[in-house]
Amino acid sequence: QGAMFRCSARCCEDDAASMRQVQRCIERCHAPLAQAQAIVTAELEQFQDRLSRCTLHCNDKAKDALEAGGTEARVRGQLDACLVACGDDHLRLVPAMAKKMKDSLAALQQ
Repeated sequence: QGAMFRCSARCCEDDAASMRQVQRCIERCHAPLAQAQAIVTAELEQFQDRLSRCTLHCNDKAKDALEAGGTEARVRGQLDACLVACGDDHLRLVPAMAKKMKDSLAALQQ
């Protein structure tokens, strides 16, 4: 962000530039930050979607178990275990997700 603001400030300091040229210059300064934000947002949305699908699967299993005659206490235990497994599985994905984001962000700087 600091680089983006410094770049934008340099655009504004060009007394010979027209307003349109200054605006284009500022847009060029903002592009890398916007790309970086898009990369991070996309990864986090994908992660959240996957976690959400896992929890929905747990909820469906619990509903099916209740409808099949399972006791509420037993189904609650199964649901809790399923949700914990979802969380654990997704926590294990975080290092790879962070590396992917880091690599993608590093590629932007080149």
